[in-house]
Amino acid sequence: MASGKEYLQSNSGGRFAAVCRTVWEYLMLALGSATAAFAIEEFLVPCDILDGGVVGVGMIINHLTHIRLSLLTFGINIPFLIVGYKVLGKDFFIKAGYAMIIFSAFLEVFAPLKNMTREPLLAVCFGGIFLGIGVGLVISFGGCLDGTETVAILINRKTDFPVGRTVLFINIVIYTVAGTQFGFDPAMYSLLTYYITSKVLDFIDNGMNQAKAATIITNDGRKIADMIYGKMGRTATIMEGEGLISGKKDVVYCVLNRLEVYELKKLIKEADTGAFIAINEISEIIGNHIKKKGSLK
Repeated sequence: MASGKEYLQSNSGGRFAAVCRTVWEYLMLALGSATAAFAIEEFLVPCDILDGGVVGVGMIINHLTHIRLSLLTFGINIPFLIVGYKVLGKDFFIKAGYAMIIFSAFLEVFAPLKNMTREPLLAVCFGGIFLGIGVGLVISFGGCLDGTETVAILINRKTDFPVGRTVLFINIVIYTVAGTQFGFDPAMYSLLTYYITSKVLDFIDNGMNQAKAATIITNDGRKIADMIYGKMGRTATIMEGEGLISGKKDVVYCVLNRLEVYELKKLIKEADTGAFIAINEISEIIGNHIKKKGSLK
């Protein structure tokens, strides 16, 4: 049995590691937000090339009214942030809100600086790359810069319409509106930027594809499956397994989207620190995927 001193040392060491991990996460969220803001202000805005989602809407309104893009982006994101709190929980709300504040602040920082280029093709390529890196970092560490994705997740949980298609549909509407304001050349450049950004995000976030499959090997599959269902609204399949060394185990399998992966990891870490998790990309889902109806938790 460990002595009281050893217990305190172990406990304080665990707290220190948790603090360091949290600090690292928020540093990466800030770095990702700043990188995305750099891409917007130094590459896309000077060439009238739009990002998708909330930022794209903000850029259109900024073009028409000259209200600061930083204020528009944060203001439009607030309702989506509230929806995100209901859909993805408190931790997502805090991290997404933090990332959005940092993003808006750096839009102000980069706005008065000399633009990197006014050549549209260079802006598309390099702006798309930097934007993909920034958004990828933010999503990888549990945050979000674009509130429309939370609405897409809400629609996905109420219906069977995929998150990716909802986001794509929203962006097509935005780019169509942009074509009437900026001309269709910038609108097509914007669509190309979206494609490049998605491919960079694909590399950073291990798959732009919204559908992910999680395989969890644990000692208490029922507990984890109930937590996934209760807190995330996702059902899971429980199977029996046997490890070569560890012996009898439960294998829990569930399908989710990429913004829910962080929430799942945190949930499992709280439920079973010894659990093994494998996250795989899914290219297609055939058949009915049962989800909890009428719940946002």
